[in-house]
Amino acid sequence: MARMRRKADLPVKTCARCGRPFAWRKKWERVWEEVRYCSDRCRAEAKRGRTG
Repeated sequence: MARMRRKADLPVKTCARCGRPFAWRKKWERVWEEVRYCSDRCRAEAKRGRTG
């Protein structure tokens, strides 16, 4: 069984929309390089801002 990692040991990125740091999540394991936003809200606001 794999050892647990501390939250402080996880990779961190900065959100392209709000500028806040966010940590790696298991659901992003395969697409971590493509993740740009910390939440669905930031992603939607960024998309809305581009088109309008």
